[in-house]
Amino acid sequence: MVLFFTVTTPSGIAIGMMISKGYNEQSSTTLIVQGVLNSASAGILIYMALVDLLVTDFMDPKLYTSFKLQIIVNVSLVLGACCMSLLAKWGGTQFQ
Repeated sequence: MVLFFTVTTPSGIAIGMMISKGYNEQSSTTLIVQGVLNSASAGILIYMALVDLLVTDFMDPKLYTSFKLQIIVNVSLVLGACCMSLLAKWGGTQFQ
């Protein structure tokens, strides 16, 4: 992994420097590529959060025995998602 990182990072920087001269931020191709890459990274983030992190909490045997605890956990999950959405909305409006 160290070798992979030491090769890909400078390569990515060099490629970025080479294409920066011909980069048009308002072209339709650029906007489509950015949208696809952003949605892919968001999908990976959602998958990691729901499948890899939260599943261990929701599979806890204590959750099966307490309906009140299930309600609290699910409400906390929805509130956390709402807070993250508000943060993303607030962060996105700063650059426009």
